[in-house]
Amino acid sequence: MDATALIRPTYPQGMSAMKRLLATTALALTLALAAAPARAQVLELAVDASPAGLDPHIVTAFSSFQIINGTIYEGLTAIDKNLAVVPALAKSWTVSGDGKAYVFKLVEGATFHDGTAFEAADVVASLHRVLAKEIASPLASRLAAMDKAVATDPHTVEITLKEPSAAFLSALASIAIVPRAYEANKDGLQRAPDGTGPFKFVEWQPNGFISLARHTGYWGKPLPKLEGLKFNIAPESATRQIGLASGQYAMLPNIDAATALQLKGRPNIKLQDTLELAYTLVGMNASKPPFDNPKVREALNYALDRAEIVQAALFGAGTPAGPLSPALKEWAMPLDQFPCATHSVARSQALLKEAGLTTPVAFTLLVLPRQDLKDIAQVVQAELGQAGFKVELKIPELGQFVQDWRNSNFEAFLSINGGAVDPDDNFYRTFRTGGSTNVFKFSDPKLDTILDAARIETDQSKRKMAYNQVQTMLACQGPAAFISYSQLYTAMRTNVNGFEILANRSLATLANTSVSK
Repeated sequence: MDATALIRPTYPQGMSAMKRLLATTALALTLALAAAPARAQVLELAVDASPAGLDPHIVTAFSSFQIINGTIYEGLTAIDKNLAVVPALAKSWTVSGDGKAYVFKLVEGATFHDGTAFEAADVVASLHRVLAKEIASPLASRLAAMDKAVATDPHTVEITLKEPSAAFLSALASIAIVPRAYEANKDGLQRAPDGTGPFKFVEWQPNGFISLARHTGYWGKPLPKLEGLKFNIAPESATRQIGLASGQYAMLPNIDAATALQLKGRPNIKLQDTLELAYTLVGMNASKPPFDNPKVREALNYALDRAEIVQAALFGAGTPAGPLSPALKEWAMPLDQFPCATHSVARSQALLKEAGLTTPVAFTLLVLPRQDLKDIAQVVQAELGQAGFKVELKIPELGQFVQDWRNSNFEAFLSINGGAVDPDDNFYRTFRTGGSTNVFKFSDPKLDTILDAARIETDQSKRKMAYNQVQTMLACQGPAAFISYSQLYTAMRTNVNGFEILANRSLATLANTSVSK
């Protein structure tokens, strides 16, 4: 039973519905704190949405990513908490002097969850699967530099590139290795994933839960420390909070600031946080009016008051966004380097006039159905309205949003895009002409030339100069109005040990997590 059903408080007259909800949640949390602690062996997590699928080469939604990345699936490499590339299924590698040939030595004794041995042929098949047109993987651009991959023996893979790629090792961290039997199978892994990770898939009850069990044959023994994971689907924030306070749930991963603030300082609950790599954005379809005109895209940027959005929708737990996260200290340019980052209604209106448009300029904004993004959308709608835009919000269910996003079936959308540790991973597949996640239908030959040159450049200072150019070109007239980088939180019971929050939203450190009694 929902704990709030047992509470019948009396509220002062005039109290808003939101304040009543917060007050009810706070009271319910207080009453729930005396309940028993979370179970020790199977970690009970609560998440806000069902995944859109579980195929690591196809899914894009964070609701899918956090369940499968580093838990069910692994890549040849991984990204650690310091945003450094580290070994994973490849225990070591060597690179030729010209930067075009990689030799990977694989871990031995690893098995897939179906019991078959992990071998070099599975790596080759996985890379081919991502590149296959029939699979239509959004990760394909990350392997654009690859010429061929060969299994020279069961534990060695040689990969040859067409040209050097400075981002290749970090890109491989996002390419999960799947059994070779699925190379041409587009549907088999969406509902029944099969990886080498520390936890294996057991059951998916739609809108109920997804359960994973300890992979007893895991190559990284003695990990994992838990017997299993259960991702409970609980769309209501209050339900998740009360469940954590009562001990029904042991962890709420990757939550927003509003939820974190409700839990801060509560007995038996602790928080971890980090500035995430992912960014919220208004994406614009550059192939359709009015956003086929760069002046209109620039006008939208000037109309946004990013600082106000962070305060109003994120409770101040974030930072206004440029094209790269400030967490990437070696790469990100300061926000004040971009003129349109300074909010100006007058400049926005002038640009719309220069574009030959009469106001209001109407369009529909497709919104990813997450509460923090719905809150941001409300502020964005109001700010754009002041500058002469008339915005209709459309909030579909998650599966429909993903389908419309992938098919570029939108005028504009408000969502969150995953970030990466190398600028090439951030920009190439997203903004290059024909990029595998260039849903904006954006094309700029000059930008393409810079991106092509930067990904093969090995001199760090020259790469920095190139990506400064890219950031400058995208910030104001690109197809994405970068809004914010959020402070990312995970809330857990105080008896949960060993977990470390990662800026890319991966839950890979659940392998090191345990629960004390």
